[in-house]
Order: sequence, then C-alpha cells, then structure tokens
Amino acid sequence: MRQLYLFFLCFILLTTVGFSQTVTLRGKVLIQNEPVEFANVYVKGIGKGAVSDASGSFAIQIDEEGTFTIQVSMVGFQTAQQVVRIPGSEDIELIFHLKEMDGGLDEVVVSGTMQEVSKLDSPVPVEVYTANFFKANPTPSVFESLQNVNGVRPQINCNVCNTGDIHINGLEGPYTMVLIDGMPIVSGLATVYGLTGIPQALIDRVEVVKGPASTLYGSEAVGGLINVITKKPNAAPLASADFFGTGWGEMNLDLGLRSSWGKNIQSLTGVNAFYYDNPIDKNKDGFIDVTLSKRLSFFQKINVQRPENRLFTMAARYVYEDRWGGEMNWGKEDRGGDEVYGESIYTSRWETFGTWELPTAESMNFQFSANGHNQNSVYGTTIFKADQYIGFGQFTWAKTAEKHGLLLGLAYRYTYYDDNTPATADPGSARNEPSIIHLPGVFLQDEVKLTASQSLLLGVRYDYNSIHGSIFSPRINYKLSSDDKNTVFRLSAGNGFRVANVFTEDHAALTGAREVIFTEELKPEQSWNVNANLVKKIYTDKGTFIGLDGSAFYTYFTNRIIPDYETNPNQIIYANLNGSAVSKGISLNLDAAWANGFTLTAGGTLMDVSIEEEGVKTRQLLTERFSGVWSLGYEFFRLGLTVDYTGNVYSPMRLPLLGPLDDRPEFSPWYSIQNIQLTKKLGEKWECYGGVKNLLNFTPPANSIARAFDPFDKDVVFGPNGNVLPTPNNPKGLTFDPTYVFAPNQGIRGFLGVRFTLSN
Repeated sequence: MRQLYLFFLCFILLTTVGFSQTVTLRGKVLIQNEPVEFANVYVKGIGKGAVSDASGSFAIQIDEEGTFTIQVSMVGFQTAQQVVRIPGSEDIELIFHLKEMDGGLDEVVVSGTMQEVSKLDSPVPVEVYTANFFKANPTPSVFESLQNVNGVRPQINCNVCNTGDIHINGLEGPYTMVLIDGMPIVSGLATVYGLTGIPQALIDRVEVVKGPASTLYGSEAVGGLINVITKKPNAAPLASADFFGTGWGEMNLDLGLRSSWGKNIQSLTGVNAFYYDNPIDKNKDGFIDVTLSKRLSFFQKINVQRPENRLFTMAARYVYEDRWGGEMNWGKEDRGGDEVYGESIYTSRWETFGTWELPTAESMNFQFSANGHNQNSVYGTTIFKADQYIGFGQFTWAKTAEKHGLLLGLAYRYTYYDDNTPATADPGSARNEPSIIHLPGVFLQDEVKLTASQSLLLGVRYDYNSIHGSIFSPRINYKLSSDDKNTVFRLSAGNGFRVANVFTEDHAALTGAREVIFTEELKPEQSWNVNANLVKKIYTDKGTFIGLDGSAFYTYFTNRIIPDYETNPNQIIYANLNGSAVSKGISLNLDAAWANGFTLTAGGTLMDVSIEEEGVKTRQLLTERFSGVWSLGYEFFRLGLTVDYTGNVYSPMRLPLLGPLDDRPEFSPWYSIQNIQLTKKLGEKWECYGGVKNLLNFTPPANSIARAFDPFDKDVVFGPNGNVLPTPNNPKGLTFDPTYVFAPNQGIRGFLGVRFTLSN
C-alpha cells in the first residue's frame, strides 16, 4: 500500500512538471516615461531575475504556475512591485514606473556643497546611510549606530560614566562636527552628549564627509562631519512606533507622528525614551559595567507651505538625561561624597534650527540655529557645573550662470560658556569670567562645469575669531565621471581649523579624576588634507549590483592640541604641539545586492595616525591601525523574514598607562563586536525583530580601572612633583584612573523589539 502511494505521488509530480509550460514575463521600466537601463527585476520566491536594457526592457522565463510578486529596484528610487498570476499559457507584459526616493547610492546629498545635488554628481565624496541601514542593528542612540560605518568609531572615553565621542579616520571627537539638517548645533558641551536622544524614528539618513569641511562649516569640521537628516513631514509615516528591550534590562522607545496644523502647516513630532536601571558588575571590579540612565527627548519639526513653494522649515528638540556610574553600592545620597565613588550627570539641553527662503527673485536662504546646554555633574568629589549657549545665523545666495554654480555665504556664531572651574575664572581676582567668542565669517564657492563629465569646485572661507584673530580656509575639489556615471573619480584638497573648546578638552580629566593643566594660550589648529576617491558601479545581466568606493587620504596638522596623559598621572596637560601630526591611510567600501534577496555592505580602513615632536615619532593613543565593518542581509520572501548579520573588527590601539610600573598591557587586543538579528513582517503595518548582540561576548580586561578598590586615592602617596611614589600598599605606583578604555564593558545579550508603521 505504501509503495502504491509513493507511485501515485511521483506520477502526480511528474505529470505536473511534464504539462507545465514556460511563460516569458516581459516588461519595461520607466522614469518619467523615459526608459531606464540597469534596473534590477526579480521574481520573489523563486530566485529569478533580470536587468533592464538600454530600452528599459526585460524578459524573465518562468516555468511555474501561481501568484508571484514582481519587484523592480534601482538605487536612488523607490522599489516598485506588481502581483501577477502565471496561467501557464500566455506571455505577460508589465510596465513599471519608478519614483525618486531619498535613499540609495544616487540620492540627493547636501553635506558636501551645502546644496542639494545627486551623490554621484557631487564633487565632494559623501557617504550616505539610510534608516534601513541602521535597522539592521538597532541601538538606543545615533552614537552607537555609527559603529558599523567604515572609518567611523564611537569611542568610550570613561569606564565609569561611559561618555564618548566619534572618531573619523582615527581623529578624536573634537575634530568631528555633528549637524542636524545641516545646522551645526552639536559642538562644545554636546560633543559628548549631543548624539543621544535623537528619535531614530525620524531619521531619514545620515551623511558622512571624511576630511576637512571648514571652508563651508567653519571650526570643528577638521576631521570630517556627520549630518543627521531628519524626515520631511510630508514624506514621513502618519504614525510610527519602535520599542525594544535587551536581556540586561535596557528599554528604548521611539515614537513618530505626522499631523497638520491648518491648511499650510505640516508637522512631525518625535519622542525618544530610554531607561536602564539594572546595576551589573560581571567583571567583578566593584563598579557597574554600564552606566544607568533615564533619558527623555522631544522633537518637533514643521514645514510651512508658502507662495511659489518657498521653503520655511523649523525644528526644536529638548533632551533631559540622568545618568550615573560608579561603585555598586552608590546611591543619590553619596553624590559628591568621599565614601562611595560615583559619577552622576544631569544634562538638560534644548535646540532649535531652521531654514527660511527669502521672498526674492534670487535663490537666497537664511539658516539659523540656537542651543542651550546645562550640565550638573559630580565626578567623585569633583563638582562640575557648566552652562553653554550657542547662536548661529547664516545667509546664503546661490546663483547659476552658464557653467558656474556660485554659492556665497555670510555666517556668524556666538558662543557663551561658563563653568565653576579655573578655566573661566579671572586669575587676578575671585570673579568668574565666562568665555564669550564671536565668530563672523564669509565663504565663497564656485562649482565649474568644465565638460559634461568634469567639474571643478573652488572654495574659500575667511573667519575672524574674537580671541584668536583671522583664520583662512581654502579648498579645491575635482570630479571626473564616465558617460554612464558608473565610474567617478574625485580629487580633493583643503584646509581645516579648530578653535580649542574648554569643555571638549577637559572632559576626559573630569571623568578620569585628573586635573587639567593648560601650559599656554592655545592657538587654533590647522590641517591640510588631500583625498583621492574612486567609485565604481557594476551591474550584471543576472540582476546583481556591486558598488566599490575606495579612498586614500593624508592629513597634516600644525598647532595640534595634544593631551599629555603620561607626564603626571594626576594631570592632563594640554598644549599646542611643537611639531607636526599626520593621519594617513586608505579605505574601501563594498555594496552588493543580488536579485535573490541577499545584500552585503562591508568596508575596511587601514591608517597610520602619528605625532612627531623634537624628532621623535609616536603613535597616537586610542587609535587603531585597521578597522573593518560589515552588514550582511538575506530576505526570505515567502516567509516575510529577514536575517541581518552585522559586526566590526579593530586592531590593537595604544592605551594610556600611568607610568613605567603600570602592569596593564600597553596595547589593546584585536577585538570584534558581532550581532545577529531576525526581522519578521506581520502584515503591512507591524514587524517584530530580535537577536543577539556581541555574539563573541567580548569585554575589556577586568583591571581596566586602575585601583578600583581605592577610587579616592586614600592610600596613594604623592611626591613633591605630583608623581606617585611606590609603597608596599601601592607597589606599581598607580592612582585610580578609568581612562584606560577602548571598548564597551557590555557582553553578550539578547534583544527583542516590535515596530509599527502607519503610512496613511
């Protein structure tokens, strides 16, 4: 009986195969009724696909019957889908119309030239990362999200309070300018706190420019810039929610809501909340491994429809955070005391920014931003209170004349900073002297179209700092592209400058139980950079896309501000370098997509960051020679399931030791943080996701905090010059120091989340 059943089953299968007929699925892909070449077309579920030809046509042979979803995709455009029924007897003709989108390799970017331009047409290399890129490894802040961007590394600066900054190509956080919608609202105090509390549900994309951008953006844009672009209200979902939690007890919530205020005003509202209140000490050093934090952020953005479609947009954000790290038994009653060590930080920050297009015949815009930051922190017994206010205004005038694209700008930045340290005190009296800096500037840019495939960008900027005087910043960018724009070469050279910011420089000291010493009036840093960039796009006839983006960079610094951790273990001594510093290297990015649903994004950076003074060359602290990142994804179309495997790898970094007797390793080990995630779609509105972070369970050494058992240095004996004297109770001559840190202390953990999106 069983054999008879198997016989009939085989007969039915053979009959089905024998009588099925091959159907040719034909169609065209159009953009604004014009044929599109190299569009990827594939049939979900059976792994077959094709690429459109010069006439926009494609053909796919299907030898199965049923209902299938045909999907057409192309970088820079929204994916189009149609559902067809294959009857098995007739060919089918389809027409797909693609619409432009804000994501993709050829999307519109603004960071390189301060004007909207196609990424491939931009003479300045700009890397673009869409919201979907960050969804492959969800995190509670933009700071952590950047860990999978090639050449960009979030650096934890303190083992206790876990504050950090962003390194680009090995350059520390003060050299990175962070903008939101093109406005420089994140600087100074916000260098370490400004990237938390941005509702990720409202982020459209993140643009990264590596290398000096001071010609357009002024001070701080020495190593590069990160521009967080939020969604336009008319393009955002009607409502969205994203909640996830981890096995350590972390919980993060993002909410987004689109609404209208009357007939001409569209609004976008966002809320971010993060909560973590679970002290864990897995490395058994007596200190919690990850700071506890309660954070709440509100974001509001409006667009006003004006006559002749003139632009007016305005946004505001407020963030409050209460975070602390320290010994496991620390409580609020111990804040500022000398019995139980803790670092407690209250942060209150507001921001507003916007763009208003003037009602003139010429293209003129007024851009503005303002922010206020109040800091109330305690690091052990050290009390730090600071206030900062920054106002920024900028007029730009754009003019196109034949082969020239001119941009003229007038800018002004006002910075007020005051704290309770000697940095803002009058040396001759007990009075407090807040730091007030006026920074007016003017810049001119001309993009010259030499030929249809060549362009030259010339730019110059002049700033007058009320303390440091005149600063001059030129740049030049050359672009050459093939006729089909599948190959683009760029060569850039420019100057960057940075004015020292008190809080930016001494934050490591405050969180590391060290005294700040300024040996001189710090002069502005100057850098000169050369960057060569080559982009190559490859399309195959089987629906595969491969994108290669390689760069070689060289940056030379003068007057560089160098923190000296090693002369005195109780001090960080800041001075302008009497010599030079160099950052050089190469990087390569790879983007690939296959018609069967497999995607790959990977990158690697090899670099050398060194300092030379008095003929002695040394490697910069906390800088890796090699870093790599990857993100692999695969979509099981029939199951509505996506798998994402993300990770990074870093080579050894030179770490700050407390002296020749310090027995901690001078270099960190090779390490890698890897994550895996599964995402399941539940209809059109819901999806759930979950996975494991830090699969390899990598954590730094347990002795990263020197003398964690004596955080107030009660058993440390100091010599007359401030150096530590070895004693029987302290044979290595160490002090309490949490600045020996290169990676998060958080080990393996699971996470689970759910997303809801209501488009209309």
